[in-house]
Amino acid sequence: MKKFSRSVALSLLVLGPGCRGRSLPHEGKTVAQLERMLSDPTPRVQAQGALGLAEHGPAAAPALPRLRELTASPDPVVRQQVALALGKIGPEAEVALPELLRLLHDPEWQVRRQAALALGDIGPPAAAALPELEALRADPDSLVQKAASSALRKVRPPKGGGT
Repeated sequence: MKKFSRSVALSLLVLGPGCRGRSLPHEGKTVAQLERMLSDPTPRVQAQGALGLAEHGPAAAPALPRLRELTASPDPVVRQQVALALGKIGPEAEVALPELLRLLHDPEWQVRRQAALALGDIGPPAAAALPELEALRADPDSLVQKAASSALRKVRPPKGGGT
């Protein structure tokens, strides 16, 4: 229950200001506008920018340099949302493998989980992460373990060599 409560609390920090029937700060914004949000000094705004970029998927690739920088944010919600955005960009986010590998060792389980999911979303180009994902299957958190197992299925090349 503690894990669930903490996850809900982190989500409310990101989404809270817009949950009263108003649109969320990232809604309706272009990739360029969302990328500017990443440079805001307020972590909540940075997290909203990353969340908005995740919704743009591969079209958010121009924001990769700033997203990579924010993987080192002191704020765990920012790191989590940045990992989400990197994963939703997909295979082009392969350039962020070093940062995502570092996030697999984050002290916050939500960040580790999201980094594993992001590597899965990147798919086979993230094959360099296979040993780290294997190790993460022994994470103390069961949701991180499940995310690592899911990512392993998506990252591993298919067996049999068929096309």
